[in-house]
Parts: sequence; C-alpha cells; structure tokens
Amino acid sequence: MKGPDPAAGRSGFRDVPHTADSRVEAWAPTREECLAQAVRGVCASFLDLTGAAGVRRRDVEIRAERDEDVLVALLDEVVYRLDTEGEVPVDVELAPVDGGVKGVFQMADAGSLPVTGAAPKAVTLHGLALNRGQDGWTCSVTLDV
Repeated sequence: MKGPDPAAGRSGFRDVPHTADSRVEAWAPTREECLAQAVRGVCASFLDLTGAAGVRRRDVEIRAERDEDVLVALLDEVVYRLDTEGEVPVDVELAPVDGGVKGVFQMADAGSLPVTGAAPKAVTLHGLALNRGQDGWTCSVTLDV
C-alpha cells in the first residue's frame, strides 16, 4: 500500500477504485485514529456524510489476536449495524485496550443520508493490511458491495 497522502493531512481516508468491490485506504498518526478513519472511509464510500449528526450512541469493544483482525471486526460491526438497524457511524472515537480497541460510535439513520454508492455487504481478507510505518499507521481494506 502507498503511504499517507501528504496533501490530505496527517489523518484521512480515500476510496480507491476497485473492480466490483469497494476499497478504502486510511492513515493517521495512531492505530486507533487509523481504524477510526477506516470506519469513516467505508461509510463515506456509499453515503454523503456532509453535515451528518449522530442521533444515538453505540459503545463498541473489539478484541482480536492481530491488528488486522481488529480492523475486520470493527468494520464487520459497521456492516452489521447497517444491515440490522439501518444506521451508520458518523463520528468515531476509539481508545486502545488489551488486545483491541473500545470506543463510541455516534450513529445516524442511513436512510436519512444521500446515497453515493453501493453499501458494503462484507469485509474481505483480500489485500487486507494494517501497518505501522515511520509516518504513522496505514490500513487498506476491500469490501464486497
């Protein structure tokens, strides 16, 4: 994966063109912010989040053996909430815990936001990465849409 996009700042995400799937890359100074940027990137890949405000709070706690598994489980939670509750996180705050992360999703009703693309159905393991580099953390993930 390429490093962070200097024009985009110290933290961010971008949707990467990918045949028949959605691919998101994210970067930030810390692992937790990189994970949060990945969540934002996934949601922004199919909804316009401009001006979106959370209407309910969801506490999350993810534990896994590897950092990549934390990323997958976190995004699986996003897909699950979209499928079962029709909601998406519009603000994400994460903190480290032993073996994972915990935090808060501020959720909005997905139906109240403009649709800009296909909604994710599942997180794939193809091209999955979460790495620490000299400029901070980067991750990339592909989603079935």
